[in-house]
Amino acid sequence: MIKLVIALTLSGLIGLERELNRHFAGLRTHILVGVSACLMMLLSVNGFTYFMENYDNVRFDPARIPSYVISGVGFLGAGTILISGRTIRGLTTAASIWSVAGLGLVIGIGMYKEAIFTTIIILISLVLLNKVEKIINSKQHNISFEINLAKENNPGDFLAQLQSFPMEIREYDVISNEDGRKKIKMYVEVKQRKKQLNLHEWLLNQQGVEKIKMKFK
Repeated sequence: MIKLVIALTLSGLIGLERELNRHFAGLRTHILVGVSACLMMLLSVNGFTYFMENYDNVRFDPARIPSYVISGVGFLGAGTILISGRTIRGLTTAASIWSVAGLGLVIGIGMYKEAIFTTIIILISLVLLNKVEKIINSKQHNISFEINLAKENNPGDFLAQLQSFPMEIREYDVISNEDGRKKIKMYVEVKQRKKQLNLHEWLLNQQGVEKIKMKFK
């Protein structure tokens, strides 16, 4: 019972961070995963003692149930991942669910120091490194656009002009329309906001531009 309480506490700390940041899997989900994983480890370690003592043909494999826990918890993590266009959400929450399952297993076998130390590392990663990522991403600005080129224009020439701006091309797609014209769809990342505005102004002056979408982080 003490092990289950420890699993509840450590899993709850991680789940509380997810809950406060309004992620799909929060406090209750993490507690349930961590406590249940601990319970499965307790079953694996202590649940078959009677059969081992009374039956000679019973063999003990304490790693079998935990291995199924580690692989089986993946369906919960997959359920928290959402893909919308170029945006993927829920990967960190999926990883935190998988991590609390691991915490439950090590607590169940009595590795308390390792579990507490791992919880501290996970919380540092979720709280502090999240702020570091925001600082890094604040220097990146994204822009996507679609443009129809005239028949006489070459996509390669347009791309060469575009690359005069300091940016990184994330997606590049050229589609041939029924009238023989080329349609270019691009998604680029500009390091500086001023450069992004310059690129936006340049695109507005190009003929055939259908849609421009800018994103400031």
